[in-house]
Amino acid sequence: MAGIDVITLGCRLNSYESEVMRRLAGEAGLDDAVIVNTCAVTGEAVRQARQAIRKARRERPGARIVVTGCAAQLEPDSFAAMDEVDQVLGNQEKLRRASYAGGPDAPQVEVNDVMAATEVAGHLVEGFDGRARAFVQVQQGCDHRCTFCIIPFARGPARSVPLGAVVEQVRRLVGNGYREVVLTGVDITAWGGDLPGRPELGQLVRRLLAQVPALPRLRLSSIDAVEVDADLERLFAGEERLMPHLHLSLQAGDDLILKRMKRRHSRADAVALTERLRRLRPDMVFGADLIAGFPTESEAMFANTMRLVEDCGLTYLHVFPYSERPGTPAARMPQLPGPLRRERAARLRAAGDQALRRFLRSRVGASARVLLEAAGEGRTEQFARTAVTGCPRPDGIVEVTITGVAGSQLQARAAA
Repeated sequence: MAGIDVITLGCRLNSYESEVMRRLAGEAGLDDAVIVNTCAVTGEAVRQARQAIRKARRERPGARIVVTGCAAQLEPDSFAAMDEVDQVLGNQEKLRRASYAGGPDAPQVEVNDVMAATEVAGHLVEGFDGRARAFVQVQQGCDHRCTFCIIPFARGPARSVPLGAVVEQVRRLVGNGYREVVLTGVDITAWGGDLPGRPELGQLVRRLLAQVPALPRLRLSSIDAVEVDADLERLFAGEERLMPHLHLSLQAGDDLILKRMKRRHSRADAVALTERLRRLRPDMVFGADLIAGFPTESEAMFANTMRLVEDCGLTYLHVFPYSERPGTPAARMPQLPGPLRRERAARLRAAGDQALRRFLRSRVGASARVLLEAAGEGRTEQFARTAVTGCPRPDGIVEVTITGVAGSQLQARAAA
């Protein structure tokens, strides 16, 4: 069937950019095409991208296959060499209408040096296909050089979307019926560092909530634990529209491993942040990215990461077994065996599952407000997946009472 399909792999920023690409490709006249927006955070992510490309060709044999995203930015020639691929676009090129206008006569590979990028466009998105919440890009790129991470070389230097463009985008989405907006970027706590006056993320959030009073819910994507500014902490304490849920880029719970990762926070920093925010907002919940099996990690070091789940009161874990990325310093460090990495990741995930079950059970009997994402299903303020019975309408935000837990999901009854 003709039309434009977009396959999105990886982060929330990719989800936002996929909607931009869908619109731009349509405006450029592209039809009967599949755009694969890839991720490069791990070797497994690159493997999944290749798998998705081959599947797309099997299912859409006559379609134009366009591959883009972080993996394409880093490995353009290897993707161009795939028989299934018609065009490869870099992370800058994918957000330009002209990139989709050439058709069969366009260059097969259009990937420029993303490290030379100096600005980011505030693309306007009308909506998100099949979603109840909308993502808004406020920042792009990263200036840090964590030893395990290849993403700065796929996304370029940190640069910010001006406040006015963010406000305009959110107003448009709220006007189109979205009840929740998620601010996203590669390193969103770096927002404002390249803007006049060097404002911080807390100022962006405060002014956004003030200038778009009709927005019911604002959520932040993954943030760096050491860059939560004082203004942002005050907003968590006093602004109900800012959701009590933060996903932290922690990566490890052992100080020596954190140093070898070239992270900017210590274990104590992470614990102190969660304690401080929970005092300000008792219903606050935290998620975290954690890497298992980083080079040189001993069993005692890994145990420190395991204990971080309890010490920080983490609820939602994204666990990755360490994956070597060529060109990163960590890839040259002494490596742990693959089976040991996977075994530690499994133990960490099990600890995360237990933490999530404890949190869900603690919510039984409480009231919540659920943003409906599908018929009778949605998310609470703390991002818990919830099945709702007796729902008076198919969308929007509903008041509920939590009645039980089924697996990793809350059960709730809509308020009368």
